[in-house]
Amino acid sequence: MSEKDKTTEEKILEAARRIFVEKGMAGARMQQIADDAGINKSLLHYYYRSKDKLFLAVFRMAIRDFIPGIKGIIFSDISVYEKLDLFIKRYMDVLLSKPFVPMFILQEIQRDPERLFNVFLEAGIRPDYILKEFERSIDKGVIRGIDPKHLIINVLSLCIFPIAARPMMQRMFYANDPAAYQQFLNERKAVVSDFVINAIKP
Repeated sequence: MSEKDKTTEEKILEAARRIFVEKGMAGARMQQIADDAGINKSLLHYYYRSKDKLFLAVFRMAIRDFIPGIKGIIFSDISVYEKLDLFIKRYMDVLLSKPFVPMFILQEIQRDPERLFNVFLEAGIRPDYILKEFERSIDKGVIRGIDPKHLIINVLSLCIFPIAARPMMQRMFYANDPAAYQQFLNERKAVVSDFVINAIKP
């Protein structure tokens, strides 16, 4: 790929990221993305034939940004409790900075789980390694005997649900005040970490 092509593609991906954050997958329009990138719609379709393919590219980019920090946590020598604390906070930071990610994940789980699973594998996420690490911690008595799969799903659910369900939760509990709900989400990073860690202590 030439330097010009790289520059054009970078402009497209950055414009798409902005529009997807603002409008979501359903509300984003290819024409708007082309305008924001400073190119015509035909050129946008030359690089990405559909909005779905463009969204997947933006999602992969978001995952790539997320993975190095997470792999650093997972493969570090710190305790399992410190790993959980750092993972939860890092994961929620990513979800908060890229609000299109939670809904995309939930949609893809229903529509094409195999593709989503492969995206995570390509990015270097190793569920088997994480499961074995928790199993070793259980065997050593560091954490209580809980099925590691329940633990992982509990962590992911506690992090992702309040962000994916924001439109309803914000209206239900915060009189549709975005700033108040944002404060709640910022506080939730520590709340979820404390909740999970206290739940698995022996």
